[in-house]
Amino acid sequence: MTTKRTRGGWPQLGMLIGAVCLLSSWSAWADTMPTCIKPGEWRRMEDGKPITHDALLKQIGQHRVVLLGEHHTNADHHRWQLQVLAGLFAMQPKMAIGFEMFPREAQPVLDRWVAGELSEKEFLQQTHWQSGWRFDAGLYLPIFHFARINRIPMYAINVNPALLSEVRAKGWAAIDSAARQGITDPAPASRDYLEMLAGSFVAHRPRGDRGGSPDELKGEDKQAFQRFVEGQLLWDRAMAETLAAAAKRQPAPLVVGLMGTGHMVYNFGVPHQLANLGVTDTVSLIPWDDQISCEELVPGFAYAVFGLAPVSAEPEPDKPRLGVLLEPSEGSVKVVKLIERSVAEANGVKEGDRIVEIAGGPVADVDDIITKVQGMLPGAWLPLTVLRGDQRKELVMKFPPRP
Repeated sequence: MTTKRTRGGWPQLGMLIGAVCLLSSWSAWADTMPTCIKPGEWRRMEDGKPITHDALLKQIGQHRVVLLGEHHTNADHHRWQLQVLAGLFAMQPKMAIGFEMFPREAQPVLDRWVAGELSEKEFLQQTHWQSGWRFDAGLYLPIFHFARINRIPMYAINVNPALLSEVRAKGWAAIDSAARQGITDPAPASRDYLEMLAGSFVAHRPRGDRGGSPDELKGEDKQAFQRFVEGQLLWDRAMAETLAAAAKRQPAPLVVGLMGTGHMVYNFGVPHQLANLGVTDTVSLIPWDDQISCEELVPGFAYAVFGLAPVSAEPEPDKPRLGVLLEPSEGSVKVVKLIERSVAEANGVKEGDRIVEIAGGPVADVDDIITKVQGMLPGAWLPLTVLRGDQRKELVMKFPPRP
């Protein structure tokens, strides 16, 4: 099985779960499915039958945790999430929403946002959206505003990126208990989840043609895969722990988690960790479109899926880029790496430069630069002031016209 989707929260799905879908009972069930799910139609995975929107909401509203999947770059997925949230909130006003988009340390900012204390710009800046999650904030803002106007608690459920990187480099066992940020040992991955992760791992390796099973990985690849798995389990565990803590509060709210679909298919990722934490009353809902084969609609894939219109074949326009890697540095932002043949290199930026002004305004952090750059039009010019040693230099970034 194959899928055309290669970006977002669920890369190379056909490779990831192809082995699982070969089970004979599931294949026989799939043969009875219609050609595809119609846009606007809900379909339960247990029996393959359609179900009305109202009936589905009544069923899932009785559960403790509801997970809503997404591909991060698909606008319709986020509109669908908002539709489901609004329907659930109408039935169960005691609700909380968990977001993969924010690491745990962003929680105080989310609290201030829901309380109405921050502007939209302040909220995105203080959560370091541009340098953290990085996907288009406009896709998510309607959901954030929905939570805010209804005073629905928002929870930051993701793991700290630095901790995740450290685990992928050294392994979970090498992380000191004081540096684990309160996260407990993840439940081991099932064999089927390992097969799924192996497909993803191999697809993204330079030698991506070398086996898709954990048993086929050798030497350095096998060790690297083990670290990859530990990182994924940490990611799943961190989200599950925050959702479980919210679900166990009294009076118990309906907890809805928003995350990439790959963290929830077949109850492998976050649902598996939730069950290990004692929260078994969990359902997963997934948006469906023509980017993934209909053959993968099988029992156990999710509680239900919702049909969406085909995805436009038009490629997304590239966002403007300077071509630099940046880090905060003494009231400025330092250029730590320069990409060859980039806008920055072509217009005089050097590694080690500290950017202190952009477009005539001061630079407070990396987000200031990313926001300005991504707002540039093709062919536009962007003034930069940098400190190079003791010298102050005025530079102009000239972005190429769109082909």
